[in-house]
Amino acid sequence: MKKVKILIMVLAILIIMYQQVATEKNIYITVIAVAVFMFGMMQLSAKTPSKNKDKEDTDVE
Repeated sequence: MKKVKILIMVLAILIIMYQQVATEKNIYITVIAVAVFMFGMMQLSAKTPSKNKDKEDTDVE
């Protein structure tokens, strides 16, 4: 599933870059591609553990 999300994000980046070079820019496609990319980043970064978790546990005293 993680590989599928990364593939979708790469496709969104490619669409964004293509829209920047195109002579007729479509703002709706660009906005949708950015939204897909940001949603994918949110999904992938949600599973990354915090490196400050140990500090948070000791500060609770």
